[in-house]
Amino acid sequence: MPDSTPEFVPLSAETWPLFEQLFGPGGVQGGCWCTFFRLANQDYRAAGREGRKEHLRAEARDGKPLGLLGIVDGEPLGWVAVSPRKDNPRLASSRVMASDEPGAVWSVTCFYLHRRGRRRGLATALLRAAVDYAVEQGAETVEGYPVEPGPRSTSSDLYHGTTGMFADAGFEVVEKRGAARALVRRRSTVAR
Repeated sequence: MPDSTPEFVPLSAETWPLFEQLFGPGGVQGGCWCTFFRLANQDYRAAGREGRKEHLRAEARDGKPLGLLGIVDGEPLGWVAVSPRKDNPRLASSRVMASDEPGAVWSVTCFYLHRRGRRRGLATALLRAAVDYAVEQGAETVEGYPVEPGPRSTSSDLYHGTTGMFADAGFEVVEKRGAARALVRRRSTVAR
């Protein structure tokens, strides 16, 4: 597959078919459909795979900011979830992801790359596009919750992104959270 410049498009009612193509019939990660942080624990469990899919589809139809798809040569190969922190209720109750940063804070909660999109810089490009998108939408601060990969890390361990990837995109470590996690932050440089 030739390396082409990726295009980044927000998830919306119009781009939903591309998202569904990327996530496949199962919705990756046990049918998450990238709703784990968007739903409270009991709602997530009660919804089931199809309910989670319909929840996210309804949010896309309503025009909520959810994230960006990375399209390469017309094919969806990557996804980054980026949205206002307040739209992700599970973050507040997480020991790893809790934050008291004031203002318009957006969160990068997860990445998904199709196997054909891996090892070509797409995740880093998605992260940079996510920051730009969040700032365009009014974010004053963008946070992430990456992992420090270890020798036994697999691609499924890295769905939060890596600390190195966030550092390369201009994020600063606010606090290490355990041996393998961190809270990172990048403030907008756009004058308001």
